[in-house]
Amino acid sequence: MQAHDIIKKPLLSEKNTESQEIGRYSFLVDNKASKDQIKDAIQKLYKVDVEQINTQVRKGKLRRMKVGMVKESDSKKATVRIKTGQTIELF
Repeated sequence: MQAHDIIKKPLLSEKNTESQEIGRYSFLVDNKASKDQIKDAIQKLYKVDVEQINTQVRKGKLRRMKVGMVKESDSKKATVRIKTGQTIELF
C-alpha cells in the first residue's frame, strides 16, 4: 500500500487539538494497516520521527434509517506520538 492510501485523514476534535501541544496526533487509517505501515507512512508524508503508535478499531454503530436498521462500517484510528520539538502542519 502507498502512504496516502494508509493515512485517510487527520482527526480533529477538541481533545485531539489539545493533545497536539504535547506531540500527539490522531489519524483515520486503513483497517488493514499495521503499526509499522502506519509509522512508515507518517514519516514519509510529514517528515517527522515517530516514537509511539496506538491503534484502536472503532466498531460501526447501528443506525435506524428509512429502509430499516443499517450498520456503519468499522474504522481504525491511530494516535501517533512524535519526537519533542517536531510538529505536523495539518492545515
